[in-house]
Amino acid sequence: MATTASGSSGYVCCRFFLQVITGRWFMMFASFLIMACAGATYLFGVYSKDIKSTLGYDQSTLNLMSTFKDLGANVGVLSGLLAEVTPTWFVLLVGALMNFTGYFMIWLAVTKRVATPKVWQMCAYICIGANSQNFANTGSLVTCVKNFPQSRGMMLGLMKGFVGLSGAIFTQIYYAIYGNDSKSLILLIGWFPAAISLVFVYNIRAMKISTHPNETKVLHEYLGIATVLALLIMALTIAQKKVPFSHTAYLFSGVAVCFIMFSPFLIAVREEFYTWRNREQLTAPIRLVDEAPTLPETEMKSEIEYESMETKEASASGCSSIFKPPKRGEDFSILQALFSIDMFLVFLGTFCGLGCSLTAVDNLGQIGESLGYPHQAVSTVVSLLSIWNYFGRVFAGFVSEIILLKYKIPRPLIMSLVFLLAAVGDLLIAFPWPGSVYLASLLLGFSFGAQQTLLFTIVSELFGLKYYATLFNCAQLSSPLGSFVLNVRIVGKLYDKEAWKQLAAKGMARSMVKELTCIGKQCYRLSFSILAATNTFGSIVILVLVLRTRKYYGGDIYKRFRDEIAENEKEMALKSAQEMQMVES
Repeated sequence: MATTASGSSGYVCCRFFLQVITGRWFMMFASFLIMACAGATYLFGVYSKDIKSTLGYDQSTLNLMSTFKDLGANVGVLSGLLAEVTPTWFVLLVGALMNFTGYFMIWLAVTKRVATPKVWQMCAYICIGANSQNFANTGSLVTCVKNFPQSRGMMLGLMKGFVGLSGAIFTQIYYAIYGNDSKSLILLIGWFPAAISLVFVYNIRAMKISTHPNETKVLHEYLGIATVLALLIMALTIAQKKVPFSHTAYLFSGVAVCFIMFSPFLIAVREEFYTWRNREQLTAPIRLVDEAPTLPETEMKSEIEYESMETKEASASGCSSIFKPPKRGEDFSILQALFSIDMFLVFLGTFCGLGCSLTAVDNLGQIGESLGYPHQAVSTVVSLLSIWNYFGRVFAGFVSEIILLKYKIPRPLIMSLVFLLAAVGDLLIAFPWPGSVYLASLLLGFSFGAQQTLLFTIVSELFGLKYYATLFNCAQLSSPLGSFVLNVRIVGKLYDKEAWKQLAAKGMARSMVKELTCIGKQCYRLSFSILAATNTFGSIVILVLVLRTRKYYGGDIYKRFRDEIAENEKEMALKSAQEMQMVES
């Protein structure tokens, strides 16, 4: 009897352990860790100075490299298409390999461990490394949205929030491991995200959606933990610039950051236990009989035949259905979405908004330098931008969800207002006063983070989740295109033009200086005035989308998912009852 009881108890413990590591809540915890390591591209402003000085680049060349970084970070169509035909673990594995390869090669070049690469090779390395974050996005973010469709706004806000914090997280970890050596930061960016993805590669997978009474509460708890983490990093960032930290102090700071990062694991265990206990209580009264609630054979046959016929009709129609899309919120095909007016407006709006934001973020280091800020102050600005990036992402997720559900205000309207906020930040750089860059970094970081969350959420709401992995990656293609036009062709060119004027005024030639540097308020005045105007135009474009979708957002956009959850819960209850009957027998 004792042996039987012990064996039964061990069996139950094993089942619970498997439920934890394969459950929705542990999957969400693992996804947050992966996303917290997927924003290394935002640290370009920290180590770009090393690339510029070590390899002797001018600002236009550095901006070209930055554009390839943005191209890699935002062209995620490959990862989206790969996710349609391969399991999630394979997508994450490919991303980990690309991340390590790209950044490791940059580190070798900057530390002179290999012969100096050509410019196109450096552009290729950073493009490959940056592109890996799309595989993390597609593998973990898309999976979480599909597993929590009714909380997608809050979920996307948290997921993208962790990405926004990742720059500041990496800074604390590299201080703890390597000390104040920005070249080693490139190495950390190479191996650390790859290691995290490999550890959790099999835990991230799509599951049947189900309801959970504590779902909103848990998401708010995650928000609280992430906010504490953000405030801690902000405090550490400010303290480290004011007071000299020893390596031991940096080590304790890194441990504190990592402890808070991993604390959601306890929430995952708690919620899986609640789910386990609740399921046991629900299935206890169930008794399986021959008349189990299944469809009659004839009805099942006719339903299968109908689905088969429907599939044949869809494939036979081919291109003819491209311009006959379903209603908003239903599952669009890839071509139906790409050829829709709504997607065109999203694409054009984000070309302006995200293109301007990427340009501003990538130039913050040089902006601080041109205005006479010391190197420590520039590093502080970049780190604080990551913090405000986080607040923008979670604000766009949680607050927009509350406003949408309570007041039926279309989410694109919030995106339009965010573009105007970014325009104000651009003007603060175009017409600066002492300390204005700090305020500009706040506005630009907040608006950039909010745009990311809103873009991903709007695409999922308008075009459905069936091909979401590909569609959101297609939508964000506008970001690198906007960055190329605005960063390389406008900001970089105008900066170099001013730098050439200053060089000529001193009677010097380009060969006489290692770096082409511009100092003064005029360096970015015209270019950032253009960015402000572009952001305003993007806001107007998104207002057109608001007018087109106001009726859709005025309805119940989550009804179809509630119906699917009800069906899944019936199926899971029946399956659990079958398992309990097998154990008892």
